Amino acid sequence: MDILQTLKPFESIWNFVLLLLVSYPILGAFAWFVGVLCYQTIYRHRHTDDVEFKPLMPADQPLITIMIPAHNEEVMIAHTIDYLMNEMNYANYEVLVTDDGSTDNTPAILANLQKKYANLRVVTITKNQGKAHAFNVGVGFARGEFILSNDADSIPEPDALWKYMSYFLGDEHVNTAAVTANMDVQNRSTILAKSQTVEFSSIVGVIKRSQVSALGNMYAYSGANTMYRRAALVDVGLFRQDRATEDISIAWDHQLNGWTTAFSPDILFYMNVPETLKALYHQRKRWAKGGTEVLLTNFKRVMSHPRKYFKQWAFITDQTLSIIWALFFFISTVIFLISLVTFFFTGNYERVYHMFCMAFIFVTFEMLAGLLQLLSALVVDDRGRKFKYLIFMPLYMLVYWQVNALALVTTLIPAIKTIMGYGSGTWVSPVRKHDAANETEETESNSSESE
Repeated sequence: MDILQTLKPFESIWNFVLLLLVSYPILGAFAWFVGVLCYQTIYRHRHTDDVEFKPLMPADQPLITIMIPAHNEEVMIAHTIDYLMNEMNYANYEVLVTDDGSTDNTPAILANLQKKYANLRVVTITKNQGKAHAFNVGVGFARGEFILSNDADSIPEPDALWKYMSYFLGDEHVNTAAVTANMDVQNRSTILAKSQTVEFSSIVGVIKRSQVSALGNMYAYSGANTMYRRAALVDVGLFRQDRATEDISIAWDHQLNGWTTAFSPDILFYMNVPETLKALYHQRKRWAKGGTEVLLTNFKRVMSHPRKYFKQWAFITDQTLSIIWALFFFISTVIFLISLVTFFFTGNYERVYHMFCMAFIFVTFEMLAGLLQLLSALVVDDRGRKFKYLIFMPLYMLVYWQVNALALVTTLIPAIKTIMGYGSGTWVSPVRKHDAANETEETESNSSESE
């Protein structure tokens, strides 16, 4: 009897933890919904007053280096550079490609493009050592005070450069380290790719809106298209070369060193997304590993100065709960399936029915919370023009959440090994489709028509 009384408080704690783990995705969706309301009602108006979009005269334009770290990008590199050279509404810029040990036709394509464009420069790295290393090398050759990271398969809108400058110029913006833009999907040729329009254009945008409005910073930039102040890159020692996600890592380095960052939903860029489950899983594994690495890297520093890094506690808590929830989800799913099969083959159909009912209730609440988050995202993003993609909400909720959870579980140990000094920054370029450039042009055309 005494033992039972002693265990009673622990039972209550366990039940609370279990409830928290089960409801974490639902609570998270509601939290982001509240965050985007705060952004729309409070932060956005203050942000609009602080930043005025006004085209710069050529004489007033700071020199910008558009940097493209590239590895085996023969399919997309020519189209991307042609676009950057001919479509940008900005005069004072250069394009710098750091070719990181490409073994396909990328070097030959770049050599031909250099004959065509005087402001295209190429730095060749003989051995593939990763995107972060290629970017760091490029910083040494960049002439611009501001550097735009631009993936080989990403293109910014024509007005992006002078819009970016609106966040950097003026005494009130001298502490701005980086500005990341609003992502849109350009290769919408498959259902999987179209469904990512919901995630990239809206869900990710909602998270970034919530972070900058509530905490004044972001815990991740977009590596595909972010403008950096060169001095801020140098101040934190450039990019960490042994991390899976250099954009998440440097975002943390900036905020912990006192720099401020900004998310601009009014600057659009278009990027290619995975079109198969295999490619999607590999991408999410890299993201998950990078997020865990950042957590493990900065946890002790934040813990040591809790008052100084009070705002970072939200990021630390969210990432920690995400990892714990992913482990819980993986283990509970295995137990659920084993129990279901056991009850079915032993003839305990009442328990089978009960388990299906409980699963249905949980999925229903998850869907309702996700729908609320998604609706708010589609309404605020791009003036509601992507509302038609609401039809892909079930696919996003049922597929992407599971893929992300599995990626967190499978990359936990590799992330720990990286922190212990066994990380590698080498990269493998994703498989490109040869009609991707045509899809890009079609996306740009559709976007222009919608304006």
